Formats: sequence, C-alpha cells, structure tokens
Amino acid sequence: MSDAAQGLLVSHDLTKRFGGLLAVDSLELEARRGEILGLIGPNGSGKTTFFNVVTGIYPASAGRVLFDGEDITNLSPQAICRAGIARTFQRSRLSLSLSIFDNLMIGNHLRLNQGLWFNLVRRQAFEREFEENVARARELVKVFAPPLADRMFEAVTGFPMIDRRRIEICRALISRPKLLLLDEPSAGMTREEMTELMDDILEIKEHVEDLTIIIIEHEMGVIERVTNNCVVLNFGQKICEGTYQGVAADRLVQEAYLGIE
Repeated sequence: MSDAAQGLLVSHDLTKRFGGLLAVDSLELEARRGEILGLIGPNGSGKTTFFNVVTGIYPASAGRVLFDGEDITNLSPQAICRAGIARTFQRSRLSLSLSIFDNLMIGNHLRLNQGLWFNLVRRQAFEREFEENVARARELVKVFAPPLADRMFEAVTGFPMIDRRRIEICRALISRPKLLLLDEPSAGMTREEMTELMDDILEIKEHVEDLTIIIIEHEMGVIERVTNNCVVLNFGQKICEGTYQGVAADRLVQEAYLGIE
C-alpha cells in the first residue's frame, strides 16, 4: 500500500532530540483523510513537539513526515503551509490591536495579491479582491458565531477568550488547509465555553467534510466527544492508539495519563 493510500499525514520513525532529551521517539503515526484524531498524553509527552516538527518549526532529528503522499520532512513553515497544513497554538498568537478581518488576512497571506502594481495602480481589481476577502472571512466566521460576523472590523482585544479561539481557528481555516492542527484549543475556558467551541469544531466538519483535524487536548470529555481515533504518547513514544473508549480502558494509558497506580 502506498503512503498516500495509508493516510493524509504519516510519520515514520519520527524522532526529535534536544541534546540528551528525546522528546519524540521513533513515532509512527497516521491521520486518515477526513477524521478527527486526538493526540493525548501527560505534560511533556511530546505532543506539541510533534506539531512543531510537522509544521517545520523544529527540524526532525530522524525519520520522515509524509503529507498527501509527499515527503515534507524539514521543509520551511511557509512551504508546509502552502502544502495545506495550518495550525493553532497553546497560547494565543492573535494580534490583539488588529481587527478580526486583519487577523484572518494574516492567515490568508499566501492567497493575497501583494504586488506593488496591483495594490497601487489597479484600484478596481484591488477593491474587488478586498470585497471578496471580506465576504469569505465573514462567511467563515459566521459558521462559528454569527454575531462575530457583524464585528469584522473591531479590534480583537475587546473579545472574550472563546471568541479569540474562534478567530484563531478561522485564521487557520481561511487558507483552506487539508489538515488542521489544534493545540489545546479549550485552554483557559470554562466548561460551557469548551462545549460551545467543540460544537463549533463539529459544525466546521459538517461544512468541510474532507478536512482532517488532529487535536491535542487534556480535557478527556472533549476527546471523547469529537474524535474518531486517539493516539497516546508518553515520554515521546506511542503507547496506545484506537478509539477513545479503547485507549481509556488500556492499563498503560491509565498508569501514564490517568494516574492509576
């Protein structure tokens, strides 16, 4: 079976060392097209490091990352974004003084016509592109929270945490990725906000059925609700994979993650 047939994202023997620390240890992982895959494990188990290697922030020490059948190991973050991978981070990376629209256009920069001639001379074409981008950004935000779609030009600093998370996810989605990596999207939220955000993510999947999502999350209720399958890491190694019910019942997972002696 070819790598492309196996899954949209496939890591083979993926390893990341920081000096003597083995943060990701010979990881074999596959995310199938259209699924929501949960990536779970205790703090320091290598989850975010895996995201950082996949997206080119850290170079791999060994192994390969294949995306849509192509080897993307150690490509630049820009090249990986162009290939169709977008992500969010544990901590907000929004520009708080900018509007919702401006933040979304940061995520859409690869699709913008940034030529000097186009922007200074071809004013009608520039205005047409601007209106098209406003319409697309508003349509995307409306899927998450219709009231936000009427506030596209307000500064992000005035919005609560759940809306900032929504805006961050929209910024990742506006580039039309094939794979979306979500790093603890519910961090800092109340349980009600967490439920709302998971509703939003499932709604996005309804609109973009072929979108593949890998989500890092510590809230097991979130993982149980939204994922098709899970991979559990501990000390950089995969110790279990399967459905949430299957991995939650696994003794190694209980010992490593759930704290059972």
